[in-house]
Amino acid sequence: MTVPRIVPADEWLAERKDLLAAEEQAARALANVNERRRDLPAVRLEKEYRFDGPAGTVSLLEAFEGRRQLIVQHFMFDPAWDEGCPVCSYQADNVGDLAHLHARNTTFAAVSRAPIGKIEPFRQRMGWSFPWYSSLGGDFNYDFHVTHDEDVAPIEWNFRSKQELIDIGQPWAARPGEQGGVSVFYRDGDTVLHTYTGYQAAGLLCTTDQYLDLTPLGRQDADVELLHHDRYAGDR
Repeated sequence: MTVPRIVPADEWLAERKDLLAAEEQAARALANVNERRRDLPAVRLEKEYRFDGPAGTVSLLEAFEGRRQLIVQHFMFDPAWDEGCPVCSYQADNVGDLAHLHARNTTFAAVSRAPIGKIEPFRQRMGWSFPWYSSLGGDFNYDFHVTHDEDVAPIEWNFRSKQELIDIGQPWAARPGEQGGVSVFYRDGDTVLHTYTGYQAAGLLCTTDQYLDLTPLGRQDADVELLHHDRYAGDR
């Protein structure tokens, strides 16, 4: 394990101020990206998507729960699996108390292709309070390119075709099966608008990573296997 360099306090302060300038520049760049994201136009959804929930079938409109905005985590959970993807689970662990989103007229929900009979026990096991719906039998996952099956639709991920993904060295994203992502919807009365989808947004959404980025050891991805949170051996 590498020990941080030890220097006099004045030298540390000089390096810290130099880093502060870089942090402030990065914050300005991120603020600009966030503004551009908010300014994206929207697409009206003509198709009515329906999902299975623990209390029965709901439409995408009903998943808003009366609020103006809906954030959907495309949670990787294949119908043949017994539990959800550990990476998607890690992201879900970082959602936090939903009251803060609700106070800002925003609902968070997860959607997977696994049947609700598998989703609900896993959600309870993980201790998550957000709603989680099954899209099994519907087009939702295919239309948003988070389930890849060339018998149903051409493979596309992160706004690139299968061949483009292979050409840029991401063949894993071009394979059949499940992929993750986040989509955002806006409700104008009974009209649902699609405003945003991101497929590599997990790094921005995981506060655990942001905390670890403040530390000398960082995220330690090469040293610690990512597990469901109830599978770690205990406090280290």
